[in-house]
Amino acid sequence: MKEIDRSLVPRYEVVEQLKSARKAQNVTQEVLAERVGTKKSNISRFESGKYNPSLDFLVKVAESLGKQIHIKIR
Repeated sequence: MKEIDRSLVPRYEVVEQLKSARKAQNVTQEVLAERVGTKKSNISRFESGKYNPSLDFLVKVAESLGKQIHIKIR
């Protein structure tokens, strides 16, 4: 199994949390894209890890799902 770069773990975690929130609310990628004001392809690329989102994008996605982004520096 391929070992992942530890520096990418926080990115994967936030992607998975937002993806899980979307699915738990039965929101499609298309509907989420409309709420965020972006294209469905951007949501798809984000959820597949092929898109390096800005903090503003993450905040918009989270807010569109009734969530908030909290960042911790350790």
